[in-house]
Amino acid sequence: MDQLEQTISLIALTMGVGWASGINLYATIFMLGMLNNMGHIALPEELQVVSDPLVLMAAGFMYFVEFFADKIPGVDTGWDGLHTFIRIPAGAVLAAGAVGDMSVPVELAAALVGGTLAAGSHAAKAGSRVLINTSPEPVTNWTASISEDLLVLGGLWAALNHPILFLLGLVVFVILLIWLLPKLWRGIKKVFRFIAGLFGGGKDKEQPPLTSFPTKPSAPNELR
Repeated sequence: MDQLEQTISLIALTMGVGWASGINLYATIFMLGMLNNMGHIALPEELQVVSDPLVLMAAGFMYFVEFFADKIPGVDTGWDGLHTFIRIPAGAVLAAGAVGDMSVPVELAAALVGGTLAAGSHAAKAGSRVLINTSPEPVTNWTASISEDLLVLGGLWAALNHPILFLLGLVVFVILLIWLLPKLWRGIKKVFRFIAGLFGGGKDKEQPPLTSFPTKPSAPNELR
C-alpha cells in the first residue's frame, strides 16, 4: 500500500508542477523551494535545485514583476505571449525532475505529460486574458490574476497533500479544457479581426475605377 501511495504522490507531483507552470511558473518554483527548505515536503533530488537561495531569489523577483505585469490590460497578453517559450519547456523540465532518478523513458514520458499540461493551462490562461482585455475596466484583470495565483497555490498544495483529490480535479480540468479551448480560439479570432478592421478596414475597400461611371455618348457629326 505504501508503494501505491508513493506512486500516486509521484504522479500527482509530476502532473501538478507541469500544470501549475503553465499558469504561473515563478510562483510554482518559489512555493516548491520554500516548502522544501521549511521541511514541509521532501522533493526528489533532481528538483532540489529549486530550493537553492539563488533560484528562490530569482523566482521571487520574477514573481514580483509578474504580479504587476499580469494585472495591466494589454501588458498581461504580451507577457503571456513571451512566456509561451518559457512556461511550457520549464513545465516539461520540472515534471521530468519530479520523477527523480528513474529510467530515461520514464523521465521522457513525464516531460511529455508535464509539457502538455503546461501548454494546456497556459493556453487557457493566455486565451482568456485576450477576451478579458476587451473589457475597458481593470477589475476583471485583477480578479483573474489573483484567482490564478490562488489556483496555483491551492493546486500544488492539493497535489502534495491530497494527491488523489488533485488528480480527480485535474481530470475535470482537462475535460473542461477540451471544451473551452475551441471557444477561446473562436473568440480570439473575432478580437483580432475586430482590431484588424480598426487599423486596416479602410484599405480593404475596393475603390471603384474611374471608367465605371456612365458617360454620355457623343452626338454624331451633323452634315453641313
